[in-house]
Amino acid sequence: MEKITKEQYEFALEKIEELLPVVDDNIPANDKTALELSVMSDIVIAYETAHYPIGKPSVSELIELSLEEKGITQKELASSIGVSPSRISDYIAGRSEPTLKIARLLCMALNISPSAMLRV
Repeated sequence: MEKITKEQYEFALEKIEELLPVVDDNIPANDKTALELSVMSDIVIAYETAHYPIGKPSVSELIELSLEEKGITQKELASSIGVSPSRISDYIAGRSEPTLKIARLLCMALNISPSAMLRV
């Protein structure tokens, strides 16, 4: 796909706003309006990927988000993997990184993929 200009991006955003109210799950995928919405969405995605890339979350962000999702405390996590609550606090604050052994335990306890933890 060619480089998308800011003007094309803004046009696509406006078009999406017009099309969203009229396209629903009952419209066939090959409908002209549905196809137009798909093309406009692709333009917006391509532009935003190029201009507003989202970085991978840090180890501290992964831990913090996972704790929130699971509804467990730092103290509960620390107890489940055999480290002190202050150590979990250090990981979340970015003051230290977990060892590979602790990272593996964090992945298991928080259901985080190892590749995410290793940021690959």
